[in-house]
Amino acid sequence: MGAAEVAGAESLADYAAATAGCTRCRLAEGRTQVVFGSGDPNADLLFVGEAPGFHEDKQGVPFVGQAGKLLERLLAGIGLDRSRVYIANVLMCRPPGNRDPQPDEIEACEAHLFRKLELIEPRVVATLGNFATKLLSGKPHGITRVHGTPQDATVGSRRVTLYPLFHPAAALYTPRMLQTLEEDFARIPALLERDAPAPAPVITLPVAAPAAPAPAPPAPVEQLGLF
Repeated sequence: MGAAEVAGAESLADYAAATAGCTRCRLAEGRTQVVFGSGDPNADLLFVGEAPGFHEDKQGVPFVGQAGKLLERLLAGIGLDRSRVYIANVLMCRPPGNRDPQPDEIEACEAHLFRKLELIEPRVVATLGNFATKLLSGKPHGITRVHGTPQDATVGSRRVTLYPLFHPAAALYTPRMLQTLEEDFARIPALLERDAPAPAPVITLPVAAPAAPAPAPPAPVEQLGLF
């Protein structure tokens, strides 16, 4: 699809198909496939990581390695699973050797991420690690400073609750970091509940009073005879 067709894609599936051959940056030259994202296309909770790794590049699905298994475990701890959230990355293509994303690569791919948010319409966006947090918050603060602190943010054209988290990869071999991540995850259900739309008010219609019986017609007046 051309650029106009990508911009006009009306569903997440259409957009995934439109971007499968993306060549906006040099990462297209070395990838196996675009890793678009996976999960519920109508999810209230969207996770945004950094970039695909080796396993993701081969399978075309984000977070399928050890960090992905930990993410699934953390989700299970708050009563969720992958099918009920959406998972994506800042970049859709794997950087060589899993190096950090470069500024021009982020710039080339960020429009894809913003369009996904418009189509999915999540209420809470959980950023995993420094790159996703800095990009979506628009602030230079590192994840160590802001993790576990929700903030209102406009991402693309959508107003969301942004919730920065440590990247699961950082907690794989650090028990202290894992504990912090578990504590931060435990706050997610309350964020989803807080942002849930208020139920529509119940309107009680007045009960009509039973109609009063029609008055009986007056009895005919008996006229007395004059004679």
